[in-house]
Formats: sequence, structure tokens, C-alpha cells
Amino acid sequence: MESLRLIAPSILSANFAKLGDEVAEVAAYGADWIHVDVMDGQFVPNITMGPIVVEWLKSVTSSPLDVHLMIVSPEAYIPAFAKAGAGSISFHAEATSHIHRTLQIIREANVRAGVALNPSTPLDVLEYVVDDLDFILVMTVNPGFGGQKFIPATVAKVQRLREWLDATGHADVLIEVDGGINVTTAGVMSEAGANVFVAGSAIFGASDRQITIKQMREAIENAAQRP
Repeated sequence: MESLRLIAPSILSANFAKLGDEVAEVAAYGADWIHVDVMDGQFVPNITMGPIVVEWLKSVTSSPLDVHLMIVSPEAYIPAFAKAGAGSISFHAEATSHIHRTLQIIREANVRAGVALNPSTPLDVLEYVVDDLDFILVMTVNPGFGGQKFIPATVAKVQRLREWLDATGHADVLIEVDGGINVTTAGVMSEAGANVFVAGSAIFGASDRQITIKQMREAIENAAQRP
């Protein structure tokens, strides 16, 4: 799974007045996952959507739904998102008192489980739960809003994370990156060892989304092949 490279457009930057059409379009152009940002106005200074949106999306697309919980006490809401049709769920390390227990709730629902790390969150929080992870979401901006500028320091963070996963026998754990991802930064992060690339405004704000997704995939694959 280490060589797996996936593009996950974030609907945070989509036109919600025609969300079904927006999702169908990027899926037809080669998107692998659909990224759903859930915000509660407490963990981050913004409010977005709940399980009903995931349920509705599940009814109109066959693309796996990647649910990113930027909410406090995520364990209370995970069952509802799993039931709604989430294919993967991640939550922030700081948002719960019991990371291991929260991961178990996700896994018991037969959903891919991930922990999200803010730009300044150390990798140490993963040490004792890595066996329960399917993926790790590394924020490359501070969470809460789309369209932010990529934080360069996160490149080294992903590099260290990939080296640690490989060295500890966890090469199959995917690294997802989210924030300021475009054709250029996707290539940089692919070379650093990332597997899943969340892009919002870079895709939904593009004049030609098909070409943008194609260029992003080429950049990702080319960078991944560099020695």
C-alpha cells in the first residue's frame, strides 16, 4: 500500500447549491476519494456539515467518502457518520481524551481509521496507537478554513513520519496531507512520502478541473518515482 497515491477533492470548496453535480464531475475526472470536512465552531472557528450530508452524498456517488472530523468529543459522533456511509474517518489528537478508544470505535464500525495532526502537533502522539491506524492526516495548514497558504515546515514532518512508519514496520499506513495542496505542493508532498492528497480550492476553483486533476496526478506520480 505504500505506493498507493490518491486524490481527494475537498467539498469545502465546492458549490453547495449543486453539490451532487460537483462531486459527480470530479469523480468522473479521476478523483479517488471525496473529502468531507466536518467543523463544529469549537475545535475550529467555523461550522460546516453533519452526518446527513454524508448520507446524501453516499446516495449519489460510489466514491469513498473521507470524513475529517474537526470537532470536540468526536467519539460521540463517529457512529452516526459511520452509519451515514463514511469510508474513512479521522479525528484530531487534541479533540479527545482517549485516542485509542476513539480509534476502536471507528474500527468496530468497519471504517478506515485515522488520526489528524495539526501543523504543530508532534508525531509522538502516534507512538502507542500506530497499530490501530489505517492512515494519518497531516494538516499542512491550520484547520478551519479552505484556501489557506501551505506551511513549508510540514514537508519535513511528512518525511520524518514516512521514515518512522517504514522503520517500525508500518509502511502500509497511509499519509494524507490536507491544506494548500495544489499541483506544485502535491508533488513536493509525494516526494516526501505522502499517499493521499486533499485539494479543495485548487480543484473546485480551477477553470478546468479535469486538466488540474490530471496535472496533479502526474506531479504526484513523477515525484514518487524520484530516488
